[in-house]
Amino acid sequence: MTFLEIERSTAEALLPGLDAALTAHPLDVLESAPSPAVAAFRAAGGPALLVPKDNAGLGATPLEAVRVQRAVGSRCPSLAVATTMHHFSVAGLVRAAAYGNGLEGLLLEAVAKDRLLLASAFAEGNTGQNILKPHITAHRRDDGRIVLNGSKMPCSLSRSMDLLTASVVMTGEDGVERLAVAVVPAGTPGLDVRPFWRTPVLAGAESDQVVLTDVELDPQMVVMTDVTADAVPDSLNLAGFLWFEILLTAGYVGVASALVERVLRKPGGPADPTPFLADIEAAALSVEAVAHVMGDLDPARWTDALLVKALCARYAAQDAIARTTTACQAALGGMVFVGSPEAGYLASAATGLTFHPPSRSRMGGPLREFLDGAPLRIG
Repeated sequence: MTFLEIERSTAEALLPGLDAALTAHPLDVLESAPSPAVAAFRAAGGPALLVPKDNAGLGATPLEAVRVQRAVGSRCPSLAVATTMHHFSVAGLVRAAAYGNGLEGLLLEAVAKDRLLLASAFAEGNTGQNILKPHITAHRRDDGRIVLNGSKMPCSLSRSMDLLTASVVMTGEDGVERLAVAVVPAGTPGLDVRPFWRTPVLAGAESDQVVLTDVELDPQMVVMTDVTADAVPDSLNLAGFLWFEILLTAGYVGVASALVERVLRKPGGPADPTPFLADIEAAALSVEAVAHVMGDLDPARWTDALLVKALCARYAAQDAIARTTTACQAALGGMVFVGSPEAGYLASAATGLTFHPPSRSRMGGPLREFLDGAPLRIG
């Protein structure tokens, strides 16, 4: 067995041709904006990865999904980051379907069949609180049309998205505020994409700012749920955080794995691979362990204890990535560093996991409280 064989075999089985399409381009081209990786992902059927089979999707399990993300991260860090947000949006729609009116299924089917890319403007809800706090405001006009205002930054896939999905709070016909999912087609008047990402690292993820100014939507483009201020099922928030953590971590583990692969393939490379292999494999196994549990349980049975395990896997991966990238750069040597920017770039890109919410520093107190018996809150 070769390094990353399982992950790349999984990716090939679900998204045939993607790995070959990515390896056809040098890393600097893949990581630029616009990146050919986005088109390759779409052509391989990537948008349908987490769409249920009942909605014409691939219905990948959590374990399959994290293996795909690690494989993608090892080839194109920007694509791993960008597609995490697409998959997160799809997973959000799947869970919202349990509380919606059926339109979510039609949308999911369109994503799968038409290979639509979703950018995410979902709010980061806090488990244990009474309601999500969306970035986007919404109000219903007298003529029934819905108007959105607000912004999301950074917003991955902002330049290539077909649809923007956003969580909003809407007042229903009964006067009760409920969580809703607004779906905004790209090109809708009032939707504007503005420059935001200033660094060349992960530029291919297209993480710019999306601004909505008096965006008018037909009510059919806003999916109301049964989630009210006094009865929020934490499973919505919990599922979102779980998918986000495992997919994101797997992608960044893949980025660090690309450095490990370069060390292992270096002529006259190390006789003992464990200093480079052990940490990153342990990190991958931790993420897979959480994915296994997610796949074995009905999503309604996912708990905040499982989310704590996912967070621990993610924070452990941050440490593993730091140790691994440092060891790999040293093993590759100064001539590789001088002769090619790839090793330094991959090391820089892999540190990006540290910057995604919720940060370890902000979660210290909530984790301590959880271990003392309190409900988990996201800091």
